[in-house]
Amino acid sequence: MNLPYYGFFETLIPSWGVTLLLVLAILHFGFYGYGIRRWLAASVIFLYGYGAGTGWWIGWGVVALLFGLPFVRQILSRGVMKLIDVLKFLPTISKTEQEAIDAGTTWVEGELFSGRPDFKRIYSEAYPGLTEEEQAFIDGPAQEVCDATEDWDVFQRRDLSPETWELLKKHRFFGMIIPKEYGGLGFSASANSAVVGKMSSANAVLGITVMVPNSLGPAELLIHYGTEEQKNLYLPRLASHEEIPAFALTEPNAGSDAGAMTSHGEVFKGEDGRLKIRLNWSKRYITLAPISTVLGLAFKLYDPENLLGKGKSLGVTCALIPTSLPGVDNTHRHDPLSIPFYNGPSYGHDVVVDLENAVIGGAAGVGRGWRMLMESLAAGRGISLPAVGTFGTKMVARVAGAHAVVRKQFGLSIGKFEGIEEPLARIGGYAYLLEAARRYTNGGLNSGAKPAVVTAIMKYNSTELFRKAIDDGMDILGGNAISMGPRNALAHAYINTPIGITVEGANILTRTLIIFGQGAIRSHPFVLREINALSSNDVKAFDSAFWGHIGMVVQNIFRSVLLSVSRGRLATSPVSGVASRYVKKLAWASASFSILADLALGLMGGTLKRKEMITGRFADIFSWMYLASTTLVRFEAEGRKKEDEALFVYAMDTAFHRMQIAFDELFSSLRLPVISWLFRGPVGMWSRMNRLSGPPKDREIHNIARIYQTPGSQRDRLTDGIYIPASPERPIGRLDRAMVASLAADEFTSIMRSAVKSGNLPRGPLESQLEAALATNLLTSEQVEKVRYAEKLRDDAVQVDSFGLDEYLKTAVHN
Repeated sequence: MNLPYYGFFETLIPSWGVTLLLVLAILHFGFYGYGIRRWLAASVIFLYGYGAGTGWWIGWGVVALLFGLPFVRQILSRGVMKLIDVLKFLPTISKTEQEAIDAGTTWVEGELFSGRPDFKRIYSEAYPGLTEEEQAFIDGPAQEVCDATEDWDVFQRRDLSPETWELLKKHRFFGMIIPKEYGGLGFSASANSAVVGKMSSANAVLGITVMVPNSLGPAELLIHYGTEEQKNLYLPRLASHEEIPAFALTEPNAGSDAGAMTSHGEVFKGEDGRLKIRLNWSKRYITLAPISTVLGLAFKLYDPENLLGKGKSLGVTCALIPTSLPGVDNTHRHDPLSIPFYNGPSYGHDVVVDLENAVIGGAAGVGRGWRMLMESLAAGRGISLPAVGTFGTKMVARVAGAHAVVRKQFGLSIGKFEGIEEPLARIGGYAYLLEAARRYTNGGLNSGAKPAVVTAIMKYNSTELFRKAIDDGMDILGGNAISMGPRNALAHAYINTPIGITVEGANILTRTLIIFGQGAIRSHPFVLREINALSSNDVKAFDSAFWGHIGMVVQNIFRSVLLSVSRGRLATSPVSGVASRYVKKLAWASASFSILADLALGLMGGTLKRKEMITGRFADIFSWMYLASTTLVRFEAEGRKKEDEALFVYAMDTAFHRMQIAFDELFSSLRLPVISWLFRGPVGMWSRMNRLSGPPKDREIHNIARIYQTPGSQRDRLTDGIYIPASPERPIGRLDRAMVASLAADEFTSIMRSAVKSGNLPRGPLESQLEAALATNLLTSEQVEKVRYAEKLRDDAVQVDSFGLDEYLKTAVHN
């Protein structure tokens, strides 16, 4: 069916020009994702211009009939639906998985999954700070509590001091998320995060103790799901610390698979005619359980006599249990890595409660527990542990930078050696990136969004990056980091790190099953709509979603190829300057990720769910795209500070380098029917040649290391919010004071070194050199005193603790 001649086109344009115009039109339409009607309209122009024969017009008519008319296209869609059902193409989704997917909302991560992110929308989201009231709380009560909490003392007494507990009660720290009308502080997610972060940077036990009552637990569940009677009874008492809450979910055989819980309750009618529940449970790892007065409990509820009229198996339910009731045993403690926060098992044997009073939401809340938990976690995962990871990383950056100045070897501060600069820059780069992600995510949570996938990204990456940062910090501080005692600034944070990795969804599960496993459904523009349409047998809804999905795939094929060839230059950016090229790279990465994800979903179907090494690599790309987005927003929101450009570039290069590694791993490991060779061969080779980015450059590494070794407004701003002690005798205060003094004396010690090299000053102990420098007028008496003062503080700052044998054995067990 060859075109016999070029029609009127041949009179206007040479044949090669017509062909070029056709190719450009196809690329343009594909790149911008024009709909079927525009394709059909454009094809009419070309067919007419080419002088197409009858066969071509018949072909056009068939395509227009099948795809241009919805009621005809829906016949095809019905056939696709039947084929999917016959092939059992969709993965099996359990009830608990479905509730987890349905919980929460899709936010800006949907833009990144689409392959064509709307950067104007991403930039328009809030990047909030704190209100005056919230900042005053940070500067006042939060600082006061941190000052009253000595890290070493907490670990020696294995508890917070009575003074600290009293201050927590006085200032209502357990009521940060409770609305003011119930006696709480009514803080935003941003303030909750800032308080938890500051507390954690001072002491791990303090951070955990404040975090838990303001995260998933009785207060959070009551605020959103409790009856008015329950709210009025419990919320004021929780805010005032009259009640100490704990929440019991995890069991010996139900950890990541919380749906496997065996804790259960049975409905029965009491002698007073009211419905009761008889509960039996065995829980573990429950923070605050040993001192709790009210226990939030997740269990499976059964109604053997169908007294509620809802069947015999009612599903997961959440209830509030006073721990003073007969049968409750919270008297034991766990010892999680010797971090002495209250944590222990909880047991209940034939504990009887009133159904309406105990079940959160009353009888209406029966069987809704799993949905409550998933919706609460959809927000909470993005606040507490990301705050710990972010502020912890900022704390390590400040400590390591100061130590790198103060600690000297071979006559130089160790921070001048490139071997120290590299890990110090890594810590600083992570701190910049994590603070961007923390504030941006909190902005979404403040506005009411509950983006379950984003908060999973935050939980996983903030704890993992902090793990790398604290490792680097330990390396830089060396012996000062491993010698325990009041002087040690990092050891307890280092020991505590695996706890954050493990809780609120272990990181292995979060990466492989939630970020992409759920994200591929929840965040994809069409997959969840397709699944819901198939479940309800809604042909019209499936037709809209399925063909929209096909259009997205077609567009992303064009976008991924053209953006790769142009290295993102064909994309547009709403910002200018150094950030513009990274916006365009992110558009390129998004298109490549989206088409690869769709190919995996389309060709692997339900088996993809079980290929966790594959889903983990997709999760890495998705995570770093989100982190890159938040870093772009931070740089713009803070006015594109020139002094921060090295940090921005380092963070962005790190993000794209990590994406590149994950893409390369996918290309080498994906086993897709028919096209695997394409990814292992030409596509993989092209990807390695045409990288999104290599690792950060030495120039940025040098600059960032310098920033964190220079006291002043920039360093203070970059580590803002962490606990800076009022006393210079605390580890951070001691290091900061010695750092300032050392740098102030550097000019004079440099003069002395030059004089020694030239023979104008004798070699020998520092004190004799100072006396000689003063005698020869090389230095003034004031300059000599500055050097002496700096040396005194430096020497003090690098000392480590030691203990007499009796003192060391004081806390040992004696037979």
